[in-house]
Amino acid sequence: MDTLNLLLGGLGNALTLENLLFAAVGVLLGTFVGVLPGIGPAMAVALLLPITFGLEATQSLILFAGIYYGGMYGGSTTSILLNTPGESASVMTAIEGNKMAKRGRAAQALATAAIGSFIAGTIGTLLVAFLTPWLADIAVDIGAPSFFAIMLLSLVLVTAVLGSSKLRGFIGLFIGLTIGLVGIDLSTGQARLTAGVLQLADGVDIVVVAVGVFAIGEALWIAAHLRRAPIDVIPVGRPFMSRDDWGRSWGPWLRGTALGFPFGALPAGGAETPTFLSYVLERRLSRKSEEFGHGAIEGVAGPEAANNASAAGMFVPLLALGLPVTATAAVLLAAMRTYGIVPGPTLMADQPDLVWTLLGALLIGNTLLLLINLPLAPLWAKLLQVPRPQLYAGILFFASLGAYAVNQSAFDIALLLVFGAVGFAVRRFGIPILPLILGVIIGPLMETRMREALDVSDGAISGLFNEPLAIVIYVLIVLALVVPPILERRGRGLVPGRLDDTSDDRTDESEVRR
Repeated sequence: MDTLNLLLGGLGNALTLENLLFAAVGVLLGTFVGVLPGIGPAMAVALLLPITFGLEATQSLILFAGIYYGGMYGGSTTSILLNTPGESASVMTAIEGNKMAKRGRAAQALATAAIGSFIAGTIGTLLVAFLTPWLADIAVDIGAPSFFAIMLLSLVLVTAVLGSSKLRGFIGLFIGLTIGLVGIDLSTGQARLTAGVLQLADGVDIVVVAVGVFAIGEALWIAAHLRRAPIDVIPVGRPFMSRDDWGRSWGPWLRGTALGFPFGALPAGGAETPTFLSYVLERRLSRKSEEFGHGAIEGVAGPEAANNASAAGMFVPLLALGLPVTATAAVLLAAMRTYGIVPGPTLMADQPDLVWTLLGALLIGNTLLLLINLPLAPLWAKLLQVPRPQLYAGILFFASLGAYAVNQSAFDIALLLVFGAVGFAVRRFGIPILPLILGVIIGPLMETRMREALDVSDGAISGLFNEPLAIVIYVLIVLALVVPPILERRGRGLVPGRLDDTSDDRTDESEVRR
């Protein structure tokens, strides 16, 4: 009951006219950027991060809540209308959503994605409100060795288990950890990896890294593969659903929510796995399974709900433990740190008004997303017809302006170009970006926790293993590294990602991958 009262208080704080305006602007900006081809919510948040400078912490977080959910919604629009997922979690939406659009049901596909996102986001946010205080209370008693082990588990899961290539994942993680080491060592006072450049003494600002890797890297990658052929955008029409569409969608919405939230709440969860599981589950349960591969509405409703429930779930480890489990969460953590906000076990006790106002703003932003963007779906579709050269020229301009605004230093513009080149290179060689970004964020935090544990044990390595929870987590790390290869060897006869033996389905999935 106390949690409900606190949440209602947060809603009351967020429901002022000024805060509602920030939420609405965030939703519109997030959708505007997120709906552009190839731009996911992480890049949307990174690109719009500089516009929050100068705002109060509460207003900034409310704006980010709108940007976050708006960016998530925008990814489904490009998947459905262009068959171009803005991120890997939107791939399953593209499989059936684009088929529905080609059959003249783009409006229904967008509507079920938007309503499913609203339902999953609302339920997920309520679960965050009730679970985060409980997890924070437990986390208060967790020592430095266990925190170090949890962070290590997070990196191992992202890099070695959830990624398609372990080697490329570890390369991305190594790059991120190296960037995180740049600056003055606070323990010894020695400069690390600064090459004698004084501007690097304080380290590299995560805003510059995120904007460079996401925005500049994506723009360079698109420019290198630009095709002059016009973009064929499918007309949207009026976004409404028939009674049959509602009957076929409500079950997938709820099941997708149930699948997505736990994966988002787990350290290193992510949305790719639950969206795939949701798609497979709906295909098995559907009474019209023959429509899958040809535009089944369940194949849009379930994965999109799972995607947004996972997006809400990531706030649990972010707020309670200070652990970002997705690239978007890493950028949000960077935004909080610029305001002196340190997510973790003591956050809800130190700044309860801010946390509950943020949770209230998430509910408001999710509602505004549905009320504002569903009628504007035809407008967003027209935005997709903007020529790519002009589109990415604008992105480069605003990214450079935002990076300069961080410290008002021309040196940051040079760094932005360097990290833009890094972003282009990792795309060129198929290196995942998530381990890189998490390495930049979590690396310094891991170093701090490791040194705390070693200081207590007078430098003995046993200081990293002197808590039962830490030992359990190290066992989980070993299992995470050993079990998947064993299972992979046993299942070599199975084709990964193959759902059944029909040739039509194989053709449709290969089209999406291309």
